[in-house]
Amino acid sequence: MLTIHHLYADMMNLYGDRGNVISIKKRCQWRGIPVEVIDVGLTERIRPTGCDLFLFGGGQDREQALLAEDLSGSKGADLRAIVEDGGVVLGVCGGYQLMGHSYETPEGQKLPGVGIFDLHTEPRRPKEERLIGNVLVRVRAPETGETREIVGFENHGGRTYLGEDVKPLGEVIVGYGNNGKDGTEGARRLNAYGTYLHGSLLPKNPWLTDQFILNALRRTDESFELEPLDDTTEGRAFSSVAARVAGRR
Repeated sequence: MLTIHHLYADMMNLYGDRGNVISIKKRCQWRGIPVEVIDVGLTERIRPTGCDLFLFGGGQDREQALLAEDLSGSKGADLRAIVEDGGVVLGVCGGYQLMGHSYETPEGQKLPGVGIFDLHTEPRRPKEERLIGNVLVRVRAPETGETREIVGFENHGGRTYLGEDVKPLGEVIVGYGNNGKDGTEGARRLNAYGTYLHGSLLPKNPWLTDQFILNALRRTDESFELEPLDDTTEGRAFSSVAARVAGRR
């Protein structure tokens, strides 16, 4: 049984981030893998089962302020412990920002993060634009090390800067990424991932969805292998979108 813990599902669901939950659930069901989805709200404890995926979506500054307070206690400590133990966590946009050390709002309020990633997020300056548009990112597949691509959509004002103790999820081919300056997108540490890519991310990138599922299931069975699915249609859709984003046609 795979358990998906959807953190703050009612508050952090910008640009269809709930689609990440649906994608994981369907790709498990098509393989006959039982799945349970648990929505974890404010003040509710995280209760891992041993075979888990934890998902953060994106939200507005008001929601992030409420979350920062909620994560400042035992829930944040639990998430840090889960990551250190190899648990699988994905944060998108606002969720990603809160996985760092701090997030500063445009009004100057500095919100503490969970500290899973060595990074911080600064607000955009008055003359700076929001970072908006389709994104194409080159990543190194966690399992095989081969170079792959992922696509998505970003819309964020904050600029995220990585520290020395975290690696980017990937290299921007098209788009802005973490800050529009250094060519990085997202962050990765152990089995924790952060990204600005909405759209939602996982339905557009099924190989990455499978990687998260595999990482979670191998927590209870190191030899587990996923049954291949016929992703011909998904592959064509991805190639079409990636080509359009990159201006290849």
